[in-house]
Amino acid sequence: MASYLEQLEYLTKEISDSFPGNDFLISQLITLVTTCPPTFTYVHDPYTTGVTASLVNALISSLSAVDAKSFVPEDDAIPTIASAQVNAVACFTARLFYDTTLNRLAKWHPLWDDGCENWPGGFTGVRYNDSLDGFLHGLRVLHAQLSDDEAGRTPQRSRLKVKAQVRKNTVKMVLIIERAERIKDSLPELLVPLTRLAELSKVDIHTILISQSPWEELKPLMGAAVDPFHLSVRPPSQEDTRRILVSRFPTDGDISAAPHAYHPALLQFYAQYVDALCSICAPFTRDPHELSYVAAAQWPSFVAPVLDAQRDANQFHPIPEDVRMRLLRVFLPSFTAALEALLPRRMHARTWSQTPDVTDGPASDEKGVEMTISSLSTLQKYILLAAFLASSNPPRTDMRMFARSRETRSRRRRGGGTRKAPQRSGSTPAKVPQRLAGPASFPLDRMSAILAVLLEEYDLESRVISKEFTQLGEYTEMELVRVHTSGAITELSAAHLLLRVSPPDRLDGPPMYKCGISYDVALALGRDLRVPMLDLIWEAG
Repeated sequence: MASYLEQLEYLTKEISDSFPGNDFLISQLITLVTTCPPTFTYVHDPYTTGVTASLVNALISSLSAVDAKSFVPEDDAIPTIASAQVNAVACFTARLFYDTTLNRLAKWHPLWDDGCENWPGGFTGVRYNDSLDGFLHGLRVLHAQLSDDEAGRTPQRSRLKVKAQVRKNTVKMVLIIERAERIKDSLPELLVPLTRLAELSKVDIHTILISQSPWEELKPLMGAAVDPFHLSVRPPSQEDTRRILVSRFPTDGDISAAPHAYHPALLQFYAQYVDALCSICAPFTRDPHELSYVAAAQWPSFVAPVLDAQRDANQFHPIPEDVRMRLLRVFLPSFTAALEALLPRRMHARTWSQTPDVTDGPASDEKGVEMTISSLSTLQKYILLAAFLASSNPPRTDMRMFARSRETRSRRRRGGGTRKAPQRSGSTPAKVPQRLAGPASFPLDRMSAILAVLLEEYDLESRVISKEFTQLGEYTEMELVRVHTSGAITELSAAHLLLRVSPPDRLDGPPMYKCGISYDVALALGRDLRVPMLDLIWEAG
């Protein structure tokens, strides 16, 4: 029978194969947990926090599943590990945190048929989620029960009757908290007690915080918290990321089955596909979870031509090199477009994989925007033109560009003031046009003023004006304050054609927006509404 150390070596190799590039972190954690760990460990990973949390969870769960008594002689004191992993985002209240921690340490699963009762503990009618003292008392009771189970005693035996003695198989608790940076905002009163949990509860418990923020940003003031044992995780290399993505390809399918996207014969082709994906997306993200999401969304469309060629064959033939290079050349632009749409979760991966023109890359986004704009009303189109002009033109040019008459506007734009002497080339840095620098933010009242000018000059003939509006611009001014105009702006914001940059709860000043359409789309809208956009844009060249 293998010894306990041999079992730990096998476990280290197994976890290292599942999480390449983290050998040092795995060996450090196994050594800390199985020997004499510090009471508080802080794992800092600013790059792939989700991967590190999955690694720690898999490692501690595997150590908890090891039966230490079957690998060591009877006179060795090897602890039995009870673990619990808690997400600080999900446990946003103290009661949720207490219940989740005790339930997972005790391996208690609340059932609906039993009224979703939490872990009852050793006494009836005692609640351990009312306060921090109750939680610490629950940890002591749970530790006593787990120790009694290891010693073969009855779990319901009172903790006060357990005499102090050295047990051959002790119990060690491990509490893992991922997304620990959220504790400072949601549960700041628990941050110091968590760093001193072993001291306060008087039990053998090891607290591990996993966060993407450094400890200096979470550390409480006045030095009340214990200094942790730091573990810093380096960013994964491109080769490690590639190995993780390739290892997630399902290889348990039937080799003689009908051709499908995850046929085992396509594993080598998938590895080449992952190489191209990582080489393009590595400058933006190296998180294997995010890249797996993009790879899964893009793979069905990428492999579809190969499956069509193999549809009538009984088995897969080797894919020629020229076919692979041709596919990569066609799909290279779509990798960046998929990353831009899927990384911020603007589109679901299944929806992206079912898009027929996904190989068009960025052009597909423009096509989707044009399809959305074609269904807009005339007022919404004018709002988009006003937003584009407000984002592109400097505010100081509004009086020159939007004067009451076109002759006055052209005359004022030509100007007649003192001309500056031409400067030598290279004396001043070249100015980047606003349409190349990106849209600028503007207040809502400025956009409304430009919208009034556009409606008055280019949409007046298409409207039926009542006889009660006798003054010039009176009807347009009334249209701007109607509910349907505000509703049109809200709908454009929901469609991401208008981008609100100011917080919704801001009360001082008008809301700030940015235009969400491109230069070409604005020109197309101008041609549709017969608005001379090139004459209204300050830097049209």
